[in-house]
Amino acid sequence: MIRDFMMEQHNFDTMLKKHSLDLKRKIPEILQVNMGKKCNQRCRHCHIDAGPEKTEMMEKDTMLKILELLKVSDSIHTVDITGGAPELNPHFRSFVQSLSKEAKQVIVRSNLTVYFEDGLEDIPAFLAKQKVQINASLPCYLQENVDYQRGQNTFVKCIETIKHLNELGYGKKESGLILNLIHNPVSASLPPEQRALETSYRKVLREKYGLEFNHLYVMTNVPIKRFEHLLHQDGIYNRYLNMLKSSFNPHAAAHIMCRNLLSIGWDGYIYDCDFNQALGLPLKETPHKIGDLSKFDEIICDISFSNHCFACTAGAGSSCNGAMV
Repeated sequence: MIRDFMMEQHNFDTMLKKHSLDLKRKIPEILQVNMGKKCNQRCRHCHIDAGPEKTEMMEKDTMLKILELLKVSDSIHTVDITGGAPELNPHFRSFVQSLSKEAKQVIVRSNLTVYFEDGLEDIPAFLAKQKVQINASLPCYLQENVDYQRGQNTFVKCIETIKHLNELGYGKKESGLILNLIHNPVSASLPPEQRALETSYRKVLREKYGLEFNHLYVMTNVPIKRFEHLLHQDGIYNRYLNMLKSSFNPHAAAHIMCRNLLSIGWDGYIYDCDFNQALGLPLKETPHKIGDLSKFDEIICDISFSNHCFACTAGAGSSCNGAMV
């Protein structure tokens, strides 16, 4: 009964109606592909609940079907590869190479530490050769905060990897190799203003470590999976959801990423976004799996919203490309 009351109190669809927002799906332009839940880390804020013990992994046949659909889906200009640690998928390299041949912009979301794993040391050079954009998680420029959120000695490895990426040309304006960093708050709070925080990141990383990057993206922690568990553990889940709701920004809501993005799960199922995928929240209408599609453009159903969507619409908004307003 209490749970039902809280769901009614925080209902996202009710908030959209209150602000007369009708967030219809647009033609999909970005395809986000989850390569699997296996990861060399087990971060406190992970909404996928990824970790070293996970076995879920996208198979090659699923990747081939994605490539087949991309050939006939002209609206998709960017393929955003994520995980887990996507580099741990044994078919990662061949998939990236195939995407590059299709002249799609390819983004790989990296935790920066996976390149210390056996057999993956040359992945940064491979990505540079393929002109792949790297969006890398670095939740803070302070070692104690990063290690608290992502595990001991994570920060040192991240710094070493960024240094190597810089040597390859990543983060250098003249190279065309894009390295963006991603900030997640360590605490149950909204992220700081993106431009101001980027200035702080750039100052510290450049002066203390001699590092360069292109942009900083801030992302709000979504209260699902592992982060939700921590919120309940600390007794602040409802407080956090109340904060997100009270920070609802209709201007940010109008630009939420699920309007022009599709998320493909490691098993080939289609979702509105990575967060819905993590919750197993399916599309409102069929088809639900890529094997039943003839092209990505044919997905026109309404978006499945729920209360975790308050995270994307709070404050300046939150997306895979950072703040939205």
